[in-house]
Amino acid sequence: MSEDDATKRVTTRRSAIKGGTALLGGGLLAGCSGGGRDGSTMTGETTSDAMGGETTSTEGGSYAVTMSPMGKVLFDDVPERVYAGQPNTVDMAVAAGKADALDAMYYPEYNGTVLDHFYARLDGVSLDWSELENAWGMGPEGFYELDSDVHLTDPAYASTLQTLDADDVTNIGDDVGPWFGNYYSGAHTAPPAAYEGDYEYYGLWEIAARVAEVFRAGARHDALAEEHAALRTTIEEGLPPADERPSAALVFPGQDGTLWAYHLNAPGFLCAHTRPLGATDAFGDDEWSGTTKQVDYETMLDRDPDVLLVLFTMASSYRIADVRAELEDDPVASEISAVQNDRVYAQGVRYQGPIVSLFQTEMTAKQLYPDAFGTWPRYVDGEDYPEIPADERLFDRGHVANAVTSE
Repeated sequence: MSEDDATKRVTTRRSAIKGGTALLGGGLLAGCSGGGRDGSTMTGETTSDAMGGETTSTEGGSYAVTMSPMGKVLFDDVPERVYAGQPNTVDMAVAAGKADALDAMYYPEYNGTVLDHFYARLDGVSLDWSELENAWGMGPEGFYELDSDVHLTDPAYASTLQTLDADDVTNIGDDVGPWFGNYYSGAHTAPPAAYEGDYEYYGLWEIAARVAEVFRAGARHDALAEEHAALRTTIEEGLPPADERPSAALVFPGQDGTLWAYHLNAPGFLCAHTRPLGATDAFGDDEWSGTTKQVDYETMLDRDPDVLLVLFTMASSYRIADVRAELEDDPVASEISAVQNDRVYAQGVRYQGPIVSLFQTEMTAKQLYPDAFGTWPRYVDGEDYPEIPADERLFDRGHVANAVTSE
């Protein structure tokens, strides 16, 4: 890239945010004063965050945060308008204390309702999603109109959307605000061909650490990470031996006597709340071409899980009571052990950020192992995450709320 090209990039539209975003094909697009993934560095001090990320502060007061596939992304100031997309990145922004900065997310009423059900148990933590733009299906014009300072979305994923192409992604990153996300770490699936080769996968907390650095909220993230570490220790110490654990299936209601099944213990942040619990996956031996497979009730009965975890039933569109009723009324599904033993439980979202993952890990631990972690009080459709007595909680709500709301 020529010096003139670099100068054009940092003088376009805004002074709040400038700099690098992803190269379609592998190198660094924006390089106003920065280096890239080829080993070059910026002038200034580089520090590593607690989860292995890298933040660079330049002499002029700007800073850079590094994550695949964008490489090193340069910011002149903390973003004030934030496009989030998936609920996991919304949750990361909230965790960084930037709920009020959000201007767009996918399906605000649906995803916002789910997030609200968790945040209701944290004093001072909330999300006003009613005024957020629905980002799903947004074309390039919508991005220019929003004029967000940062887009918490993987540019590789954005380039696959029907309403955007690779040129749109490049132009939005150059003209409006940088992209910053890592979608394909969700299930360690392959990114588009233009990004193959050096795409890196991260855990949920590694991505959250980097998003926190975008907002200069590393201390908030560290406090949440400490609570997560304590939760993991509690779980690891309480898990029964492997041969005493139940079999389980993570499912989503289908049509005409079917369920969509997901793997419990697969790599990626989509399983961040189930994988650490080590239950026996009723479909663990199955190899699927994608992350899910539609199965009929006969197949589910053949696998006969002890527990059914039903995704997306903590939202406005699906009711766990209806799912239970349908399973109980079907002559085949009613024979499944989970149905017969009343162990069909509501679950939230797969795209989870750090706050939601704390709750969902606690919830799933109680659903799978009530003898070890306390009985799950069940979820009532349309209500918030159930209130759990203080002495039966697996993480400290006060510590989490203080981490998010502290100045």
